[in-house]
Amino acid sequence: MTKKIALLASGKGSNAKNISAFFKDSENISIELICSNNSTSTLFDFCKKNNISSHLIEGATKDDFEKLLLLFQKSKIDYIILCGFLLKIPYSIISEYKNKIINIHPSLLPKYGGKGMYGSRVHKAIILNNEKISGITIHFVNEEYDKGAVIFQKEYVLSFSETAESLAKAIQKLEHKHFSPIILQTINKNN
Repeated sequence: MTKKIALLASGKGSNAKNISAFFKDSENISIELICSNNSTSTLFDFCKKNNISSHLIEGATKDDFEKLLLLFQKSKIDYIILCGFLLKIPYSIISEYKNKIINIHPSLLPKYGGKGMYGSRVHKAIILNNEKISGITIHFVNEEYDKGAVIFQKEYVLSFSETAESLAKAIQKLEHKHFSPIILQTINKNN
């Protein structure tokens, strides 16, 4: 039976686009819906071009998330994947999708995680603290920022001349390489 996935993103959506391409010809997994809280996101054009349903999350209120949960239920969504989604997922959705919401974080959690730690903020903090190693963490989502059970981590050794910008590019390459296969592996393992 085909598993239906919803992707949630706040930024440019490079991970969402990459995941969509990875599963495009899959017989077992379907990217059913892409949601963003960014009305100017290029994901909406991407969805039109690729015949994927899209949804603008207009705010971060309880009502907005209740509408989103109803949309997930109506669309028979099995898994939710966070691809740089910056809003906190409320308990109402987490309880409905226990161990079925997967997030990616641009550091080796628990380091450099938590509220307000995302994107360039993480990379700048790593450089500022003269860290030798960074990486990515793919994890389940629970009620606390970046505290869900770790599914996968991949280290990246910083070069002597590493900058926040070069680190961001290296981490994004790791994300694009590993996120989709780990999603596939996790879904297959859970079913």
